[in-house]
Amino acid sequence: MIGLAAVSPEHELSRQADRCRALGSPFIADILEAADRQLFLAPLTEAAIRNWPGDPAAAAVGLRVNGALHALARRGSPQSLAALYRREHEDFDGAVAVALSRSDQFIADWIRHPTQTNEVARAGAIMSALMAAPLTQPMPFDLLELGSSCGLNLNLDRYDYRLGSVCAGDPLSQVKVAPDWWGPPPPVRPVSIATARGVDLQPLRASDAVDRERLMSFVWADQPTRSERLAQALKIAIVQPPRVDQGHAAAWLAERLAEPQPTGHCRAVVHTMVLQYLDADERQHLSTMMANAGDKASPDRPLIWIQFEWTPDRQTVELRLTSWPTGRSDVLATCHPYGDWLRWRGAASMGSFSERATQFSPADRASGDFEPLPSKMASA
Repeated sequence: MIGLAAVSPEHELSRQADRCRALGSPFIADILEAADRQLFLAPLTEAAIRNWPGDPAAAAVGLRVNGALHALARRGSPQSLAALYRREHEDFDGAVAVALSRSDQFIADWIRHPTQTNEVARAGAIMSALMAAPLTQPMPFDLLELGSSCGLNLNLDRYDYRLGSVCAGDPLSQVKVAPDWWGPPPPVRPVSIATARGVDLQPLRASDAVDRERLMSFVWADQPTRSERLAQALKIAIVQPPRVDQGHAAAWLAERLAEPQPTGHCRAVVHTMVLQYLDADERQHLSTMMANAGDKASPDRPLIWIQFEWTPDRQTVELRLTSWPTGRSDVLATCHPYGDWLRWRGAASMGSFSERATQFSPADRASGDFEPLPSKMASA
């Protein structure tokens, strides 16, 4: 498996600011640029960033700092920072400087923990991939999600979707997922979720007010639609708590894959923005584990792997679907990191359940839309 290119910690906040501005969040970019300039006022936080044990970009250190500052603003302290977030003034450097100098310990402690965005809009990509699964007959899915955070995307069948010209999910849901869509629509197929279970190193609970506030703090303050969607998803999760276990993804997944799979169920392993937190050996282990499980798959007990992840150069987020028993892998779409838009490509062949082919021509294999995988998936 190709590793993710490491980035120097030097000016990591300004690097992330550039990315935020490119993604349409100039306010967050201004916050992070001010934090980069004023970081010397927070020696504990500065030392943590400068001496980060690993790749700070892969660990999303800039977004951790942004989350800490947003959390302080939501609490109303310091007042100048809260007023800045309410757009009552534009003194970014002044407000951020006060926050860094007064709350250095809080920020340094906050950034020790990974981001917990649990972005609900990514459920649109997951739902699209489930609809595109190359099943030989209709069957329900058993979801297994790695890096579930609060598990909000385990409740994806309780949301209302507009995916291009296709409607899906629960039309009465208060959670609306309607990404900007380019390209043809996904296949129109019903999605039934039989079971849904996830794992996270530090799972959050929708019933916990502190956990809810942490999630809300990681939403970019200049994107109110995201905040509202998250708030509505949390309300659903309080009533319908998703099952999220605490543990390491690889060990947990090995246990789940070893469990009997009901006949007529499709097992679906899903993760969004998780690979960047794994080292090269861990990513390779995950690939090997999935390929070994795929060797045991059959048409009446299929296995699919849905990945919503950065490319190694961190320039593009791809939605990839790998399916067994065929071992076929397609990049279904390129996506906005938070699921705001999808550029749908789909699989090279998207026939009906009865039209699924298990053999591919040399032309298929040579095309850019189809990537055959070896039995043990030596690379991904």
